[in-house]
Amino acid sequence: MKPLFGTDGIRGQANRYPVTPELTLQLGKALGKIVKAAGHGSRRAIIGKDTRLSGYMLETAITSGLVSMGVDVMLVGPMPTPAVAHLTRSMAADIGIMLTASHNPFDDNGIKIFGADGFKLPDASESEITRLIESDDLNSEHIRSDQLGKAYRIDDARGRYIEFAKSTVQDARLDGIKLVLDCANGAAYHIAPLIFQELGATVVTLCAEPDGYNINNNCGALHPDHVASAVLREHADFGVALDGDADRVIFCDAAGRIVDGDRILAMLALDFRQRGELGKNSIVCTTMSNLGLYEALQAHDIKVVTSDVGDRQVIEAMRHGGYNVGGEKSGHLIFMRYATTGDGIISALQVLCLMKRSGATLAKLADCMREYPQTLVSLPVKSRIPLEELPKLQAVMAAATKALDKQGRLVVRYSGTENKIRLLVEARDEGLVKTWIARLTEAVHEELNA
Repeated sequence: MKPLFGTDGIRGQANRYPVTPELTLQLGKALGKIVKAAGHGSRRAIIGKDTRLSGYMLETAITSGLVSMGVDVMLVGPMPTPAVAHLTRSMAADIGIMLTASHNPFDDNGIKIFGADGFKLPDASESEITRLIESDDLNSEHIRSDQLGKAYRIDDARGRYIEFAKSTVQDARLDGIKLVLDCANGAAYHIAPLIFQELGATVVTLCAEPDGYNINNNCGALHPDHVASAVLREHADFGVALDGDADRVIFCDAAGRIVDGDRILAMLALDFRQRGELGKNSIVCTTMSNLGLYEALQAHDIKVVTSDVGDRQVIEAMRHGGYNVGGEKSGHLIFMRYATTGDGIISALQVLCLMKRSGATLAKLADCMREYPQTLVSLPVKSRIPLEELPKLQAVMAAATKALDKQGRLVVRYSGTENKIRLLVEARDEGLVKTWIARLTEAVHEELNA
């Protein structure tokens, strides 16, 4: 059997292994068996999804698997990933399931799984699920018809999350702020606008008309130029671009300049520290974060802890070290006081409240750090040959590391969710960045795409 779980759950092309109804049915049965074996809890599962057409297929299959094992299923429909994590805890479910491929194109889909505590499953649990599916030990015939689970549509799930999100800013109001909100035609299309409106903001909403095919299509966090153009056109104060499942967010200021996760981490870390709310006077970021973030925070005696790439890795480091603020340059931002996973809406609320509290524009707040010149390219590859088995690429990497010395760095890794390799070069000298990105790209083409 091919690997089932990647860096963030299960993901791939819809209706192709592993994102098939057959596998998803087995996954539902495996999860049901684990829930029953625990011998306690509600024997209930929450299932949410984004707006991809294939969500109907996966939702039906995984529901059937769970119900066949005696687990009740609560279907909440299109819902942000962080909302599913929150609802899993607040509704005392044993398991939370989000059907999404996050920022990927509509043709992909995937499955993210949360435990009863609202956190994504650890590696050991994913291994046990894989073992159960591979062993074919999922016979449900021992469940009598009167012991089967039931499936319910939960009509008030949206309202529950809206009130929770608003509560994270207590009594703060957003009156007087005009923002442009790009929902990426994704899971937050019907929730995000209401949250900001109910807090008093004037909201210009973009890409909130999903049709099953247009999720992330030239919009959202992967295409922030779309919201930036609208901010200029609408003379707004602020732009917010969510991704397909709303667990990440990218911003732009009133002049249409993009503000990524690194700058948001920096400004919020400084604010949390000033208010005495920064756990252990530290934040967690990943190897992809700009060196300017480290310099800006170290200048204020804030410690920066580095994890591997992926919001799950950031969260594990946060839980292990007792930190409450962390995130990624890509826009996954985690505020452990409020959420157990990245939450684009709550992140935007934190930024908006800081703007109101300080009276400063986003541009002024984002000016708290200076970025090193950096280039990140993602190249499709035919196969994922281990990096250590690529002599040309290894030689270029060694030469680049020596040339950059202590004035920069490079990161070369395979994507955890797509068949691509990521190349990142960062240095004080922009010429060095261009030179080594070009040489690394050439080596990848020669050895991985020849």
